[in-house]
Amino acid sequence: MATSASIFHSCFMYSSLILYLCLFFSLEKVSDLLQSTSCENSTKENTGVLKVVHRHGPCSQLNQGNANAPDLEKILAEDQSRVDSIHSKLSITSGGSDVKQTDGTRLPANKGLSLGTGNYFVTDTVGLGTPRKNVRLIFDTGSDLTWAKCKRGVDAYDPTKSTSHFNISCTSEICPYVTSATGILPDCVSSTCVYGLQYGDGSFSVGFLAKERLSIGSTENGGLFGKVGGLIGLGRAKLSIVTQTASKYNKLFSYCLPASGKTGFLSFGASQSKSAKFIPLSSDANFYGLELIGMIVGGQKLLISITVFSRAGTIIDSGTVITRAYSALRSAFEKAMSKYPKAKPLSILDTCYDFSKYETVSVPKIVLSFNGGDVEIDQAGIFVANGKAQVCLSFAGNSDARDVAIFGNTQQQNFEVVYNVNGGKVRFAPGEC
Repeated sequence: MATSASIFHSCFMYSSLILYLCLFFSLEKVSDLLQSTSCENSTKENTGVLKVVHRHGPCSQLNQGNANAPDLEKILAEDQSRVDSIHSKLSITSGGSDVKQTDGTRLPANKGLSLGTGNYFVTDTVGLGTPRKNVRLIFDTGSDLTWAKCKRGVDAYDPTKSTSHFNISCTSEICPYVTSATGILPDCVSSTCVYGLQYGDGSFSVGFLAKERLSIGSTENGGLFGKVGGLIGLGRAKLSIVTQTASKYNKLFSYCLPASGKTGFLSFGASQSKSAKFIPLSSDANFYGLELIGMIVGGQKLLISITVFSRAGTIIDSGTVITRAYSALRSAFEKAMSKYPKAKPLSILDTCYDFSKYETVSVPKIVLSFNGGDVEIDQAGIFVANGKAQVCLSFAGNSDARDVAIFGNTQQQNFEVVYNVNGGKVRFAPGEC
């Protein structure tokens, strides 16, 4: 009897250990950590919902043949440039001088041709002008101005051929809004208001400020095939799409950023999910701010003072690829993954592993605790892989602890992120692509 009791006790303890591992760790196939080479369409595609793909993924027509796709190191380097730009903008704004004059003649020749970073874009379901011409537009919660490249041709947006297009004059009350949307004072050419803006990767867009008809949802063909045609600004300024369509959509929009090899969506005016709690947004006019209050790695809450989080603050940005967080997260992750061989760093990512001899790996779950609720990062948001021999934790630290933390798009994958801007809150519904 004693022996039977001992065996039962051992099995019970073993079962408890398995339960513990399931709660705080996940067993992942190494092959699933690599970028997919095939495309799987979302089941969420319907009227009023725009299809979203990663511009360098297998679902993107821009990536056909993979001839022009940048390598991962270039994407990460451009991502760092974007983050530096955000930190600089926030630093200048806090200093009370966020407006600068620009000279159009000094801008480089590659205006707006490359937005850089691993951004997501909507496919040809957004139309401009009358008659309508469909365009592919990157969407960005860190930008306010919506713009499109103007071209001549049958299947291109040509403002001179649109009956609904007209330029904004320099004397219009709308022209000064350019300043809050771009951080640069508007110029005036032939009595027309001219904007200029620069992105974190060094690309520019310069053009005439105009009013135009924008259509969402379509069965038409056409568009700027093979290239991204511009950008949808989903920020908070007066010129952003969110503000301009407030009477129609009540400043409510949502998106789901898909993992590699899948499609997601962008939706205006309604959420695709009713699950998950809302988390308060800060009142910051420049970006969508969140109150990060803690982090959990493998079931262990990190010993970080809440004042550390509040001192720098946190924003959520759809255009930043890699989340910029705190070094304590990296240290805890390394400890939990100590049995796996390390690999050399990859650009800004310094916590990398060689999984070439493994079929599966046990990965600690990562939870970000915000004021209002916890967000458990999806498996797709934990690693960025440059092959099985170099799989890296997709979090990076800021060079200065006083810089704002950024919740990037890799960690937002497979959530429906719902922005209720009027209500001052955001919601994360997992597994919604």
